[in-house]
Amino acid sequence: MRTMLQSFHKLLGGVGGALMLVLGVSAPAGFSAEPTPPASPPLRAFPSAEGFGARATGGRGGEVYHVTNLRDAGPGSFRDAVSKGRRIVVFDMGGIVRLLSNVTASSDLTLAGQTAPGEGIAIYGHSVSFSGFHNVIVRYLRFRQGVGGDPAKSSLNLADSSNMIFDHVSIEWGRWDNLNVSQGSHTITFQYCLIGESLEPEHYGARIASAADITLSHNLWIDNLSYNPRARGAIQYINNVVYNWGVGGLVGGRTSTDHRLDVIGNYFIKGPSSNDRFVSQFAATDRVYQTGNYVDLVREGQLNGRPVVPGDFADAGGAPTFVAQPLLQPPVPVRVDTAADAYRKIVAGAGCSLHRDSVDTRLIADLLSLSLKGRIIRDEATVHGIGAVKGGATPVSSVSDGLSDDWKISHGLDPKDPKAAHGDYNRDGYNNLDDYLNELAGDGPAR
Repeated sequence: MRTMLQSFHKLLGGVGGALMLVLGVSAPAGFSAEPTPPASPPLRAFPSAEGFGARATGGRGGEVYHVTNLRDAGPGSFRDAVSKGRRIVVFDMGGIVRLLSNVTASSDLTLAGQTAPGEGIAIYGHSVSFSGFHNVIVRYLRFRQGVGGDPAKSSLNLADSSNMIFDHVSIEWGRWDNLNVSQGSHTITFQYCLIGESLEPEHYGARIASAADITLSHNLWIDNLSYNPRARGAIQYINNVVYNWGVGGLVGGRTSTDHRLDVIGNYFIKGPSSNDRFVSQFAATDRVYQTGNYVDLVREGQLNGRPVVPGDFADAGGAPTFVAQPLLQPPVPVRVDTAADAYRKIVAGAGCSLHRDSVDTRLIADLLSLSLKGRIIRDEATVHGIGAVKGGATPVSSVSDGLSDDWKISHGLDPKDPKAAHGDYNRDGYNNLDDYLNELAGDGPAR
């Protein structure tokens, strides 16, 4: 009997709609002649985006703005590029943008540093702020404030910011912190970033406070005195490497407010400046899930860590409240590696790594020494400054739509078609400009 009923229902699904039309009968509410296909999930910012900020759209569909010079201000400058939203910013120049004052960005921006020729772009001399803005994608840029910047600012500032992703970004030489995420900021990812060599007066890596749904994944924290980061809020801390902290590695919230922190698959490696407090300042209000973490506190020039245990989180001020399951579930999960595999991936690709410049190359060499090199510096002159960031030839683009003529031709598109950037040649959901930017960054097909 059940089989007969199932066959009858299938018959109604296939011909029932047509039969009702013939009989002049309206279909009842909710009736469908064909099954409704499942809705596709929203696109990621780019195929390898993960965590809470993975679905930012940035400037997708907006104006393509070309950075054509390295001046502080004016048409074609970085400052002018980020002054308005609904933009995809591409770089026709490689080199150092020397800021004369702080820069404030906008909402609905994509900063495609992977388009810069040569060794890419470094933003140097003052801070950059995304505070108060939302929906931003930043890839393959260097933000280096330097000792000449405002001592009350960080290299990169996010207060009351939301729906952002920073991928393969180098964030260094901050005065207050390298990175500040605060005042209700939420839904943000930092992945494969290099956060290092913070300067006086604070020498801190990152201060994350009153922030929710923050993903910190596969980042290198190097040569910061402390705050790698300070974790106040709801934070995923997955597959990071912390090297050569000074007085503190990963620092807890330790306030009367409840904090949530997933600490998964990270590697803490003692350097020449380090004490043994690779995790510190946790209290009962810090709820912590920890698993798969390793620490190497022996200075012997090789990676030979031991598993982190709950007792490592305790100090004279208290200990966190441990939980048995992860506390945070972003819409796009982070693919978790072992701590050792995360170390290898970070060595290969953390920071603005399509073409590492002299600063990042030196910091990676410190890490590879595995305890023998690295120091907490007073200012960038201590390490011979920013050096050179070499430019290169800009790809030819007949219509200045962000796509190179060579890429269009190789994908069967007309290089003189002004609408080509908005098409979708492979029907993957990303437009052609997205595909071009993703390929430059080494992303595989969407998944």
